[in-house]
Amino acid sequence: MRKGHIVALVAMAILGAQPSMVLAAGIADMGPGCGLGKELWRDQNTDAWGKQVLISTTNNTVLPFQAFGITSQTMGCKNGGKFWVEYKTNMFAQLNFENLSQEMAQGQGEHLASLATLMGVPTEHQAEFFAMTQEKYTTLVEAGEASPVAMIKALNNAVATHPVLAEVSAQ
Repeated sequence: MRKGHIVALVAMAILGAQPSMVLAAGIADMGPGCGLGKELWRDQNTDAWGKQVLISTTNNTVLPFQAFGITSQTMGCKNGGKFWVEYKTNMFAQLNFENLSQEMAQGQGEHLASLATLMGVPTEHQAEFFAMTQEKYTTLVEAGEASPVAMIKALNNAVATHPVLAEVSAQ
């Protein structure tokens, strides 16, 4: 390789790194995120871009550990519990789809109350949730595409657009 090419490559590498260095300067815990690298060097000053590159390299080299940290909320990773809430809600709907469909049509029931709780609807607003599921039953549990996943997706959309439930639900 010619000397001119090496100099050009080094210059491009330095110029390419400049924006990330500027953005990372002085901003603690906004760089490499979480994972094994973050845990290994957690007592170090992570404001320095060199430490952030080291943490990021470790995280990107050891992929399963960062993915595990994100899904399990360990190793300094946080996801607000949203992953597990969605997982539990979908699993519950899978296991109780027939009962949920019946109770949504009736606007009440133990399975429907459990689903509301899993979705983060406070007890004092569950009556509104029940009424909404009964009112929108046909759109929530469509005859042509009756599946637990489609039902939960439609329920999440209905809750998000409901004037009261959108304000009080955890999702």
